[in-house]
Amino acid sequence: MSKISIIGSGSWGTALAVLLSDNGHNVILWSRLKEKAEKIAGDKENKEYLPGIVLSDNIKITYIDEDVKNSDMIVFAVPSKAVRETAKRFFPYVEENQIVVNVAKGIEEGSLLRLSQIISEIIPFCKVAVLSGPSHAEEVGKGLVTACVAASEDIEIAEEVQKVFMNPVFRVYTNTDIIGVEIGGALKNLIALAAGISDGVGFGDNSKAALMTRGIVEISRLGVAMGGKAETFSGLSCVGDLIVTCTSKHSRNRMAGMLLGKGKSLEETLKEVHMVVEGVNTAKAAYDLSVKYNVNMPITKEIYDVLFFGQDTKQAVVNLMTRDKTAEYNFIK
Repeated sequence: MSKISIIGSGSWGTALAVLLSDNGHNVILWSRLKEKAEKIAGDKENKEYLPGIVLSDNIKITYIDEDVKNSDMIVFAVPSKAVRETAKRFFPYVEENQIVVNVAKGIEEGSLLRLSQIISEIIPFCKVAVLSGPSHAEEVGKGLVTACVAASEDIEIAEEVQKVFMNPVFRVYTNTDIIGVEIGGALKNLIALAAGISDGVGFGDNSKAALMTRGIVEISRLGVAMGGKAETFSGLSCVGDLIVTCTSKHSRNRMAGMLLGKGKSLEETLKEVHMVVEGVNTAKAAYDLSVKYNVNMPITKEIYDVLFFGQDTKQAVVNLMTRDKTAEYNFIK
């Protein structure tokens, strides 16, 4: 039995608290707001973000930073935009060689750093891993069968994360290609926005299949250019996560895309979705990475223009369909 601290009491942090509690661990679930922590503790349920899932007695809800001290493992379950701030905040409570697992998916705007790089930059003495894959919180919280990937440059760290999280309904694979796992997890959210826009505009299954397939090509091109392994992008952290995020009713990114496709503004869309839409947070960084590495990513470019330059969604599709004729290359080219 280990003490696991989860920083962030949104839907995913709460679902992982339930999972780890079921695995027999003592869990600290930290919330940024005192009133939110007290409400979750009183209700024994996160009614705002994960309603209907009862929290067991070995999950301690807290808003006190110091409560995470002496943890065997710390999990960052905050939005990608908050990872840097969170790493700085909890720096005093992380011990030498302690494992910090990041479960958010994104790229930092401006620095263009992967989230594990941010954590390593601020807490250089910790051991960083990521947990990624097709894993909607709503289903994990209910104990529905799920498979994910634990990635770290150090295979022993990945295997330790695997051991802590894995159970009969939550299978965890290991991977040392942390670059590929993080890029796949971050950029699939953009393709899910595109798939949602396609649904919102009124296009069919053919359109979505084309976007998903060519989206994988874009992600793979960039990931390999950044040092990821080509085979990673056919696994759970890219293809698997992309499938579920582009098709599921639980997907915030697909939902946001649908609202944009129906003509709503970005501001209206984010307000209606109510929760963090990581594809929006990652869009500019993804486009800037495509420029930096000179990688052709037309879907990414169109989504970027829709989000930040008022590009009409139907015109974006026209732009994609009327580009110069080309051959179908493999994922790396």
